[in-house]
Amino acid sequence: MPRRFSRRNFLRYGLTSSALFAVAGCAATGPAAPSTRGGLRLVFFTDVHARAEWYTPAALAMAANAINAQEADLVIGGGDLITDGFQSAAATVAPRWDVYMEMHRSLKGEVHAVIGNHDLVAAIPEDGTAPSDDPRAEFRDRLGVSRTYYSFDARGYHFVLLDSIRVVGGELKYHGDVDPEQLEWLKEDLSKLPSGQPVVAVTHIPLLTAFYQATEGTTFPAPANRVVVNNRDVLEVFRDYNLILVLQGHLHVSEQLRWRDTTFITGGAICGKWWRGAWQGTDEGFTVVTLQDDRIESEYVTYGWRARRPPNA
Repeated sequence: MPRRFSRRNFLRYGLTSSALFAVAGCAATGPAAPSTRGGLRLVFFTDVHARAEWYTPAALAMAANAINAQEADLVIGGGDLITDGFQSAAATVAPRWDVYMEMHRSLKGEVHAVIGNHDLVAAIPEDGTAPSDDPRAEFRDRLGVSRTYYSFDARGYHFVLLDSIRVVGGELKYHGDVDPEQLEWLKEDLSKLPSGQPVVAVTHIPLLTAFYQATEGTTFPAPANRVVVNNRDVLEVFRDYNLILVLQGHLHVSEQLRWRDTTFITGGAICGKWWRGAWQGTDEGFTVVTLQDDRIESEYVTYGWRARRPPNA
């Protein structure tokens, strides 16, 4: 059976910070513009890392069934839908895309997804093949989108899906970054909104997290490929708008922060510790979010998978 968080057990699964309010898995509320909107229930799943080995197709079927049981109005994927696309040739990862898309097609309701670093295909291949001229092409083709960032509206809420990956090469290979062209698009997109309309942003790489301070110490700097390095530029674009929620992934932990009038939720991982079980106290799972007028409620739900990845794999 899926396990839900309670206030008693959130410390086991969440991260806390004395500088930022951080509560994983329990209900959180924050001010949003008062309205007569109906409620919206969404599932945010992230870091699937789909592949054909280790019974992962069975795991994804379990996850899809658990997600569908939530009867959400909206389902959003947070990126890293497949594993190791970044450094692999398209032919190598095609079966992984097939496995993921089987899960994707089985999800009920309206489904969207942002791109993660693993979803870029042949950005910097490690097998000697030529890099792709367009590492994002396979994601667009499989998901049926014309580009990797866009927006849409649902029940009075405005959703902005961002592409937070910049290929840089070198040791880190990529940085978390929202490029200038996308920031200009975002400014134009937000300028069309009615005053006070609540906005939800979705990004694979986090805009704000206390993960490294909680796990490595308060002065530990986050690596440039683990956070969005120009997060202040991104958040500045939202400054005059009603950004109530940011959904983010990449770190495989369930974390919740409150900064000013925005809630930041890092959504755990469908694959947990890359199919090895729990990672930093977060089991394989997904986040359920309910938006109701000026309230944001969330819970992290596990789906009961027991890792079967061999220890030496």
